Amino acid sequence: MNSTSAANTAPVVTFSDVTLGYGDFTVLKGINLDVRRGQVVAMMGGSGSGKTTLLRAATGQIKPTRGSIHIFGDDISTLSAKHLQLARQRMGVLFQQGALFTDLNVFENVAFPLREHAHVSESQITERVLSKLDAVGLRTAAHLRISEISGGMARRVALARAIVLEPELILYDEPFAGLDPISLGVTAQLIRRLTDQLNCASVLITHDVAESFAIADQVYMVGQGTLIASGSPQELSTSEDPYVQQFLHGQPDGPIAFHYPVSPAFSAWLENHSGRL
Repeated sequence: MNSTSAANTAPVVTFSDVTLGYGDFTVLKGINLDVRRGQVVAMMGGSGSGKTTLLRAATGQIKPTRGSIHIFGDDISTLSAKHLQLARQRMGVLFQQGALFTDLNVFENVAFPLREHAHVSESQITERVLSKLDAVGLRTAAHLRISEISGGMARRVALARAIVLEPELILYDEPFAGLDPISLGVTAQLIRRLTDQLNCASVLITHDVAESFAIADQVYMVGQGTLIASGSPQELSTSEDPYVQQFLHGQPDGPIAFHYPVSPAFSAWLENHSGRL
């Protein structure tokens, strides 16, 4: 196998026995997963289960307290600030709230990463931005201000911005939230098509079962502080695990707790707060 073939088959993201948390509170432990080029991988779980924490770890915003995370073959915890920035330039992120610049119009929002990180001409910027806006169905909205578009349209603008640099890894934080049924279906198929066209790795942080299962190659399900299950959508659909069944079918009774777990930080806060009464 030559070096090019090896690079194309090696995992883009690898978590090896990873523990993640904030201060004294452990969110997830013993996480093992990998994501490869051409794959759409869904990270699923209930609210507060640690899905977004996985995304923050993959981008180097937080470091594991145990284990290792490799991005593009490098241990992300050992990268210098400069090399971490270079690694992030190979990623695209669709933030949960879009994170668009309200003082820029649609075109300039999508053009922003190109102006910051790519050495290309103005005509090339125009061509690439309009191409990506066309891919999300918003080419003719390029001139509009963010205040003039709907929430669903804003999410699609954010998606165009996430892919404008044609990254090797795209991280989607709740990509289907706030979309109408038509936009939701179109967005899901767009994610699948972009992954295939760019031969990139796509990771969805989501709890939308139907749309994610329709496009995902692999699903990882987290809960109760660990990795509950993993496999293809077909494998999880036939799983007899009570956690998996409760989540997939939205059952009110089961191992998934409604209440956020008690942490040492909360206990300390409560003791201090009670002492003021």
